[in-house]
Amino acid sequence: MDSKGRKEQDIAAVLLARAHSPNTANKIFIEKVQHRPLFLKPSSPPPSDGREARRLQRQKKRAKITKALKPKPLSATQRRKLGLYDVPREGQKYATFEPLHQLWVAYVQEILGSEIYTGGEAAAAKLSSADFHGAEVEVVRSKCVSRVGIKGIVIKDSKFAFEVITRKNKLKLVPKEGTVFRLEVPAPATPGDGQEESQPAKHDQPRGMVVEIHGEQFQFRSADRASKKFRTHFSKLL
Repeated sequence: MDSKGRKEQDIAAVLLARAHSPNTANKIFIEKVQHRPLFLKPSSPPPSDGREARRLQRQKKRAKITKALKPKPLSATQRRKLGLYDVPREGQKYATFEPLHQLWVAYVQEILGSEIYTGGEAAAAKLSSADFHGAEVEVVRSKCVSRVGIKGIVIKDSKFAFEVITRKNKLKLVPKEGTVFRLEVPAPATPGDGQEESQPAKHDQPRGMVVEIHGEQFQFRSADRASKKFRTHFSKLL
């Protein structure tokens, strides 16, 4: 044992003598102190713990760099400035959006079900929550007389206006406020439709539903309108 170890044991013997009787102190010293190392400082962590700490530090550093390099999503104002909502001029063709209209017809027929023939408050509530991207609408009344007669497919259903593409490939922006739109939901085709053209048309064939919607009641985004509950109430005429 070196001199440092002897000095530490001497200190331990003196401290034990202060707290216990000579016999007890001598017994404790022999059993628990003599020939045993006395650690006065906390031991250093094993090498594995050091590697784990360095690994976690590297992970945090990589995550910080990745977060700094990841671009932030564009705001609505930035998207409008970049023209992401605008339809390019070469894409402003009625024929381009006819398939979208066919999809909308199938979508509305599915959500209405048999109420497409009966109408009523239930059908009105479902139409009020529906998405109108692809619907073919016609302006029948408006505070601006020049807008009456505009008819086409809705290519953008925003909060305050419909963007409509007409059959003449003209893009029209029609505000919802002060405007009444008419749209037709055709009845689902029966299995025999279009198969025998030589047979005369049946006069009792259902024609679907024709409705008029007040644009002021649809001044919501399509996503917000889908989760909103509408109540029947009196609507002032134009």
